[in-house]
Amino acid sequence: MRIRFGECVLDSETRELLVRGQPVHVSPKAFQFLELLLESRPRALSKNEIHEKLWPGTFVSDGTLTSLLAEVRSAIGDDAHEPRFVRTIHRHGYAFSGKADEERVPALQSASRPRCAYRLFTGSREIALEEGETVLGRDPDANVFIDHVSVSRRHARVTIAGDRATIEDLESKNGTAVRGERIRGVTLLTDGDEIRLGSAPVTFRVFPLSGSTATAERSD
Repeated sequence: MRIRFGECVLDSETRELLVRGQPVHVSPKAFQFLELLLESRPRALSKNEIHEKLWPGTFVSDGTLTSLLAEVRSAIGDDAHEPRFVRTIHRHGYAFSGKADEERVPALQSASRPRCAYRLFTGSREIALEEGETVLGRDPDANVFIDHVSVSRRHARVTIAGDRATIEDLESKNGTAVRGERIRGVTLLTDGDEIRLGSAPVTFRVFPLSGSTATAERSD
């Protein structure tokens, strides 16, 4: 889902929020909150419904949701006193009330052969990354299971979208670092990047794919 509103674009595939064409950092929960409001527009969501979506089975105070709202408004330039995008419904919840249009991105990869293969290397393992999202973590149900004491159950998410690869920390306990720097939002990955999930090292590689298979010479 890629939705444009005002000078902003929320891209669910790349997990990016763009404002005037530039990526703006928001926390993963704030991104989910804005994404939920956009997906549900123009329907008003109750606070209970939002809590169940963002923190299923976990109790959090209304103050936490208020803080997320403030973070979202700051990121998209929405004034709490004269809101253009997020409307507060007293004693109920919130709704996205601005004009928003979904943008269709041509599925180029379905019409042509991918130009690169993406891999993660950890220890002796080589892990192929497919188009879309791959969750890394110590949860046996994660897309890529990494059994290390410093790795959270759902630690990080790698997203492959065409010729672009990004990684995002999923509020893990010990954090995610790329090229020696702890990341705070969606971060672009390049060939040879050293990633640390907690203290577990992972290497990201990109391999260009050649064209058609050459015919081997035969010797009679």
